Amino acid sequence: MDLKDIPASARPRERLMSQGPAALADAELVALLLRTGVKGRSVLQLSQSLLDDFDGLRGLLQASPDDLRRVKGLGPAKRAEISAVMELARRSLAQEMRQRPVFESPQQAKDFVRLQLGHLAHEVFAVLFLDAQHQLIRFEEMFRGTLTHTSVYPREVLKRALELGAGAVILAHNHPSNSTEPSRADELLTDTLRRALQLVDVRVLDHFVVSSTHVMSFAERGLL
Repeated sequence: MDLKDIPASARPRERLMSQGPAALADAELVALLLRTGVKGRSVLQLSQSLLDDFDGLRGLLQASPDDLRRVKGLGPAKRAEISAVMELARRSLAQEMRQRPVFESPQQAKDFVRLQLGHLAHEVFAVLFLDAQHQLIRFEEMFRGTLTHTSVYPREVLKRALELGAGAVILAHNHPSNSTEPSRADELLTDTLRRALQLVDVRVLDHFVVSSTHVMSFAERGLL
Protein backbone atom coordinates (compact mmCIF):
# COMPACT_ATOMS: atom_id res chain seq x y z
CA MET A 1 0.00 0.00 0.00
CA ASP A 2 1.37 3.39 -1.04
CA LEU A 3 0.20 6.73 0.29
CA LYS A 4 -2.19 7.12 -2.63
CA ASP A 5 -3.92 3.89 -1.55
CA ILE A 6 -4.68 5.20 1.95
CA PRO A 7 -8.11 6.87 2.36
CA ALA A 8 -7.75 10.60 1.72
CA SER A 9 -8.77 11.63 5.24
CA ALA A 10 -6.08 9.39 6.76
CA ARG A 11 -3.19 10.28 4.46
CA PRO A 12 -0.28 11.94 6.27
CA ARG A 13 -0.03 14.78 3.75
CA GLU A 14 -3.69 15.70 4.02
CA ARG A 15 -3.54 15.48 7.82
CA LEU A 16 -0.44 17.64 7.86
CA MET A 17 -2.14 20.30 5.76
CA SER A 18 -5.31 20.31 7.85
CA GLN A 19 -3.91 19.72 11.35
CA GLY A 20 -0.25 20.78 11.12
CA PRO A 21 2.93 18.67 11.21
CA ALA A 22 2.81 18.21 15.00
CA ALA A 23 -0.29 16.04 14.55
CA LEU A 24 1.67 13.38 12.66
CA ALA A 25 3.56 10.49 14.21
CA ASP A 26 7.25 10.06 13.39
CA ALA A 27 6.49 7.16 11.04
CA GLU A 28 3.97 9.30 9.14
CA LEU A 29 6.50 12.11 8.66
CA VAL A 30 9.08 9.62 7.36
CA ALA A 31 6.41 8.12 5.09
CA LEU A 32 5.92 11.53 3.48
CA LEU A 33 9.60 11.46 2.51
CA LEU A 34 9.57 7.90 1.20
CA ARG A 35 6.14 8.09 -0.53
CA THR A 36 6.14 4.40 -1.56
CA GLY A 37 6.71 1.14 0.23
CA VAL A 38 8.47 -1.99 -0.99
CA LYS A 39 7.24 -5.43 -1.89
CA GLY A 40 5.49 -6.90 1.13
CA ARG A 41 5.62 -3.69 3.21
CA SER A 42 3.52 -0.54 3.00
CA VAL A 43 5.22 2.82 3.15
CA LEU A 44 4.07 3.25 6.75
CA GLN A 45 5.42 -0.19 7.66
CA LEU A 46 8.73 0.63 5.96
CA SER A 47 8.90 3.94 7.81
CA GLN A 48 8.25 2.33 11.17
CA SER A 49 10.81 -0.37 10.39
CA LEU A 50 13.44 2.30 9.69
CA LEU A 51 12.67 4.02 12.98
CA ASP A 52 12.91 0.70 14.81
CA ASP A 53 16.21 -0.20 13.13
CA PHE A 54 17.81 3.15 14.00
CA ASP A 55 16.28 3.56 17.46
CA GLY A 56 13.99 6.40 16.51
CA LEU A 57 14.00 9.58 14.51
CA ARG A 58 17.24 10.92 16.00
CA GLY A 59 19.12 7.76 15.03
CA LEU A 60 17.66 7.77 11.52
CA LEU A 61 18.69 11.37 10.92
CA GLN A 62 22.21 10.55 12.11
CA ALA A 63 22.53 7.46 9.92
CA SER A 64 25.45 7.48 7.50
CA PRO A 65 25.01 6.73 3.78
CA ASP A 66 26.55 3.29 4.42
CA ASP A 67 24.04 2.63 7.20
CA LEU A 68 21.16 3.50 4.88
CA ARG A 69 22.62 1.44 2.05
CA ARG A 70 22.31 -1.68 4.18
CA VAL A 71 18.52 -1.27 4.57
CA LYS A 72 16.75 -3.70 2.28
CA GLY A 73 14.38 -1.93 -0.11
CA LEU A 74 15.79 1.54 0.48
CA GLY A 75 16.94 2.62 -2.97
CA PRO A 76 19.23 5.49 -3.96
CA ALA A 77 16.39 8.02 -4.27
CA LYS A 78 15.02 7.32 -0.79
CA ARG A 79 18.52 7.31 0.74
CA ALA A 80 19.22 10.64 -0.93
CA GLU A 81 16.03 12.18 0.46
CA ILE A 82 16.81 11.09 4.03
CA SER A 83 20.39 12.37 3.72
CA ALA A 84 19.08 15.67 2.33
CA VAL A 85 16.79 16.15 5.33
CA MET A 86 19.70 15.46 7.68
CA GLU A 87 21.85 18.04 5.87
CA LEU A 88 19.03 20.59 6.02
CA ALA A 89 18.82 20.08 9.79
CA ARG A 90 22.58 20.65 10.11
CA ARG A 91 22.49 23.80 7.99
CA SER A 92 19.47 25.17 9.82
CA LEU A 93 21.20 24.80 13.18
CA ALA A 94 24.40 26.33 11.79
CA GLN A 95 22.47 29.31 10.43
CA GLU A 96 20.77 29.93 13.77
CA MET A 97 24.12 29.80 15.56
CA ARG A 98 25.50 32.40 13.16
CA GLN A 99 22.65 34.75 14.04
CA ARG A 100 22.86 34.69 17.83
CA PRO A 101 25.41 33.79 20.50
CA VAL A 102 25.94 30.05 20.78
CA PHE A 103 25.54 30.01 24.54
CA GLU A 104 22.08 31.55 24.41
CA SER A 105 21.14 27.95 23.66
CA PRO A 106 23.81 25.44 24.78
CA GLN A 107 21.54 22.55 23.82
CA GLN A 108 21.41 23.82 20.26
CA ALA A 109 25.21 23.69 20.06
CA LYS A 110 25.14 20.13 21.40
CA ASP A 111 22.47 19.09 18.88
CA PHE A 112 24.56 20.61 16.10
CA VAL A 113 27.76 18.73 16.93
CA ARG A 114 25.84 15.50 17.46
CA LEU A 115 24.32 15.81 13.98
CA GLN A 116 27.75 16.54 12.54
CA LEU A 117 29.79 13.90 14.36
CA GLY A 118 27.55 11.45 16.21
CA HIS A 119 27.04 9.04 13.33
CA LEU A 120 30.68 8.75 12.23
CA ALA A 121 32.45 5.39 12.50
CA HIS A 122 35.88 7.02 12.80
CA GLU A 123 37.14 9.60 15.25
CA VAL A 124 37.08 13.24 14.16
CA PHE A 125 38.32 16.34 15.96
CA ALA A 126 36.41 19.48 14.99
CA VAL A 127 36.33 23.11 16.01
CA LEU A 128 33.50 25.64 16.12
CA PHE A 129 35.16 29.00 15.48
CA LEU A 130 33.19 31.86 17.07
CA ASP A 131 33.44 35.62 16.81
CA ALA A 132 33.77 38.02 19.76
CA GLN A 133 29.98 37.84 20.33
CA HIS A 134 30.18 34.01 20.36
CA GLN A 135 28.31 33.65 17.08
CA LEU A 136 29.41 30.86 14.77
CA ILE A 137 31.92 31.82 12.06
CA ARG A 138 32.64 28.32 10.83
CA PHE A 139 32.55 24.67 11.82
CA GLU A 140 35.52 22.66 10.57
CA GLU A 141 36.63 19.04 10.87
CA MET A 142 40.36 19.44 11.40
CA PHE A 143 41.79 16.00 12.21
CA ARG A 144 40.66 12.44 11.51
CA GLY A 145 41.62 8.98 12.67
CA THR A 146 42.53 7.72 16.10
CA LEU A 147 43.04 10.95 18.00
CA THR A 148 45.76 11.28 20.57
CA HIS A 149 47.47 14.14 22.32
CA THR A 150 50.08 14.16 19.54
CA SER A 151 47.86 13.72 16.46
CA VAL A 152 45.94 16.97 17.03
CA TYR A 153 48.24 19.85 16.23
CA PRO A 154 47.60 22.96 18.36
CA ARG A 155 49.49 25.17 15.89
CA GLU A 156 47.00 24.27 13.13
CA VAL A 157 44.04 25.16 15.35
CA LEU A 158 45.74 28.39 16.39
CA LYS A 159 46.59 29.27 12.77
CA ARG A 160 43.01 28.69 11.63
CA ALA A 161 41.59 30.73 14.51
CA LEU A 162 43.77 33.67 13.47
CA GLU A 163 42.83 33.28 9.80
CA LEU A 164 39.13 33.41 10.66
CA GLY A 165 39.48 36.21 13.21
CA ALA A 166 37.95 34.03 15.92
CA GLY A 167 37.53 35.35 19.44
CA ALA A 168 36.59 31.99 20.93
CA VAL A 169 36.28 28.33 20.01
CA ILE A 170 34.38 25.24 21.04
CA LEU A 171 36.30 21.99 20.59
CA ALA A 172 34.48 18.78 19.73
CA HIS A 173 35.36 15.19 18.97
CA ASN A 174 33.38 11.99 18.71
CA HIS A 175 33.81 8.60 20.35
CA PRO A 176 32.64 5.89 17.91
CA SER A 177 32.47 3.53 20.90
CA ASN A 178 29.42 5.59 21.99
CA SER A 179 30.97 6.38 25.36
CA THR A 180 31.21 10.10 26.11
CA GLU A 181 33.46 9.69 29.14
CA PRO A 182 36.55 11.85 28.53
CA SER A 183 39.92 10.14 28.65
CA ARG A 184 43.02 11.49 30.34
CA ALA A 185 44.36 12.20 26.83
CA ASP A 186 41.23 14.27 26.10
CA GLU A 187 41.86 16.34 29.23
CA LEU A 188 45.55 16.89 28.39
CA LEU A 189 44.70 17.87 24.83
CA THR A 190 42.07 20.35 26.02
CA ASP A 191 44.52 21.98 28.41
CA THR A 192 47.22 22.19 25.72
CA LEU A 193 44.85 23.84 23.26
CA ARG A 194 43.47 26.18 25.90
CA ARG A 195 46.95 27.43 26.79
CA ALA A 196 48.05 27.74 23.15
CA LEU A 197 44.97 29.72 22.12
CA GLN A 198 45.17 31.89 25.21
CA LEU A 199 48.44 33.31 23.81
CA VAL A 200 46.46 34.97 20.99
CA ASP A 201 43.45 35.94 23.13
CA VAL A 202 41.18 33.17 21.83
CA ARG A 203 39.10 31.53 24.57
CA VAL A 204 38.23 27.85 24.69
CA LEU A 205 34.61 27.95 25.84
CA ASP A 206 33.97 24.22 25.91
CA HIS A 207 35.02 20.82 24.65
CA PHE A 208 32.26 18.41 23.62
CA VAL A 209 32.70 14.63 23.54
CA VAL A 210 30.07 13.29 21.17
CA SER A 211 28.30 9.97 20.71
CA SER A 212 25.27 9.13 18.58
CA THR A 213 22.93 9.79 21.50
CA HIS A 214 24.72 12.08 23.93
CA VAL A 215 27.11 15.02 24.19
CA MET A 216 29.35 15.52 27.22
CA SER A 217 30.44 19.09 28.04
CA PHE A 218 33.82 19.76 29.68
CA ALA A 219 32.48 23.11 30.96
CA GLU A 220 29.47 21.50 32.60
CA ARG A 221 31.75 18.92 34.22
CA GLY A 222 34.00 21.66 35.57
CA LEU A 223 36.94 20.41 33.50
CA LEU A 224 37.75 23.79 31.93
